[in-house]
Amino acid sequence: MQTASETTPQHASPPAPRAHLGWRLLALFYDLWPALALWMLLSLLFTVAFTFLGHHAARQNIAPFSALQWLLWACCWLVTGLYATLSWRHGGQTLGMRPWRIFVTGADHQRPTYAALWLRYAAGTLSLLACGLGFWWAWIDRDRLTVHDRLSGTRVQRRPKPGKA
Repeated sequence: MQTASETTPQHASPPAPRAHLGWRLLALFYDLWPALALWMLLSLLFTVAFTFLGHHAARQNIAPFSALQWLLWACCWLVTGLYATLSWRHGGQTLGMRPWRIFVTGADHQRPTYAALWLRYAAGTLSLLACGLGFWWAWIDRDRLTVHDRLSGTRVQRRPKPGKA
């Protein structure tokens, strides 16, 4: 009869546990702050460009719901997407995920592709815009995955504390 050590390789470690929704929401809240910093920088660049285009004499700002303001919001979304996808692709974590020891991986435990990460980001955005419904889905999903996890083929896992592996 084989023992457990004979059937399982010595170097194999059990898969990392899935990250609970609470950890994910805390990481999302932490990531709000670098995103806001990027948005303020981008808004400054837009305002400076707007001023240099001749609108400084009238002391105008970018008009609400104008094409320029929609362009600014689209650029903010893209810059935040670059921050998230580059962080997930190189290291598996954003700044907000680090304190909670959670990281993004592919369903096959490999590094996800950029296409999968952008799909994850876009679906996550839609989930947030729908009052978080895509996140709340994790409560009823059999694998505790969010909608954007399912659509993109990615997973969010939590690493054990150092020294407790």
